[in-house]
Amino acid sequence: MLPRSLPADDGDLTLATTVHRRLRDDILSGRLPPGLKLKLRSLAVQYGAGASPMREALSKLAAEGLAERLEHRGFRVAAAQPDQLAGLIRSRVLAETAALREAIVRGNERWEEEVVLAEHRLNRLARSLDAERFLANPEWEICHQQFHQALLAACEAPPLLAFCERLREEAGRYRALANTMAYPDRDVALEHAEIARAALDRDADRACRLLAEHYERTARFVGADMTRHREAMTCP
Repeated sequence: MLPRSLPADDGDLTLATTVHRRLRDDILSGRLPPGLKLKLRSLAVQYGAGASPMREALSKLAAEGLAERLEHRGFRVAAAQPDQLAGLIRSRVLAETAALREAIVRGNERWEEEVVLAEHRLNRLARSLDAERFLANPEWEICHQQFHQALLAACEAPPLLAFCERLREEAGRYRALANTMAYPDRDVALEHAEIARAALDRDADRACRLLAEHYERTARFVGADMTRHREAMTCP
């Protein structure tokens, strides 16, 4: 299904911002797969925008690392490889554990309440909409994001939090590209509960260790799945 056309009376700046947001969402969700050539004419028709705002949007995506500029040949969606995932997760662990330590030190009663509430909302939901095969639950995904944001919310370093959010979005792209999200032999709800409990107990070392293990465990599943998929695609 093609994206909806943009309002014709929007100015170029508004169009560029809107197109950028929609292209970004489509890349992060995996709807635009890694390596896909981003052809200006096709995109202009698909997203209902002219060449100028489309070029501006693509240039911004390239600056964010979500698109790659091809010399004299336009743009393509940035690559996503298992080895790149390892570096991304390492960066995310370093950034978020620093933010979590700060949040644990500065967090007040309201922060504690928000963490408890976010974990409760998350663990009330099923990760899959289908009991027989994994089908991602969009509501769970939203609450999952809110839980991890709540953990860091008391960190009083906005640039660090913004960096953490960017890494979270990039990691989410890899999760979306993986063929499986079922994570067999893993209790994700328990992992979240243990991270929350350690944070609320003000045990920064344990909370940070559990958070790092949580991300690294997901990365192993996703990386292995991407490797299997790539090998299957290259088999004669």
